[in-house]
Amino acid sequence: MIELKNIQKTYKTGPIEYTALKNINLTIKKNDYVALMGTSGSGKSTLMNLLGALDTPTSGTYNLNGKSVDKLNDEDLSQFRNKEVGFVFQTFNLLPKLNAIENVALPLLYADVPKKERNKKAELMLQKVGLNEQAHNKPNEMSGGQRQRVAIARALINNPAIILADEPTGNLDSKTSAEIMKLFKELHESGNTIVLVTHEHDIADYAQRTIVLKDGEIIEG
Repeated sequence: MIELKNIQKTYKTGPIEYTALKNINLTIKKNDYVALMGTSGSGKSTLMNLLGALDTPTSGTYNLNGKSVDKLNDEDLSQFRNKEVGFVFQTFNLLPKLNAIENVALPLLYADVPKKERNKKAELMLQKVGLNEQAHNKPNEMSGGQRQRVAIARALINNPAIILADEPTGNLDSKTSAEIMKLFKELHESGNTIVLVTHEHDIADYAQRTIVLKDGEIIEG
């Protein structure tokens, strides 16, 4: 499903060159549940950005479901992100002036889906994450765990090929973290492919497979 071959990512600032990823070879199959681990500067966030098409490799190839992501132009990359990738961030990234339904429906708005249809689908996604009673609440009217559930519902709404979760429990207490990870477990069991970035071993333990990066290289997994 996902195949990275000989991926390298180099950043240049004037004469200074920094290689964030070196010779990354990685295969992730449909319905895999993978945790990416590594210390700060290991390259895990850069790898996450490449998987989500938020950045492009300097060299190497990235294929998802037979599509050469590394060869897409900016417009196609934007469409790819909206249709194929569901993002869940540590900081939730919800729009404060929109209620839960409107936040969840945003990817469909960008895809020009009619309002009635996108709101109906957003309501179904909120039910899926157990938040139908908070559908008309704005982010400041919800707890951190509820806001993260809204973010997960938004990530699911386009039925993406892959869910990318970047430290999804980083701003949550331990009880709420366990609830969110239970939800990810349920999503995986229902057929979703999940890649989780975390620095916490107890969170990585929820995944089927752990990939460890160090100095831009995969050293385990």
